[in-house]
Amino acid sequence: MAPRKSESSRLVLKLTHKNADALAASLTTEAEFNDIEGTIEVTERAASMVDLRARWNTLMRGLIASEQVLGITGGNE
Repeated sequence: MAPRKSESSRLVLKLTHKNADALAASLTTEAEFNDIEGTIEVTERAASMVDLRARWNTLMRGLIASEQVLGITGGNE
């Protein structure tokens, strides 16, 4: 059965990136995460699917912006 929009939800995102430490730093104020050897595991929880979708959008915009900046700077920290 599909979750209802009003049900609490959790999302776990795992990603690997050559500059995982820098991307993880960009998440410091945005989400709960673990950074282990080049892999970031982000966990998001929300009271509803609508709230989780909003958190997902914010998280992805932040990661995309950070990745683009890393591309411009060549990943130099």
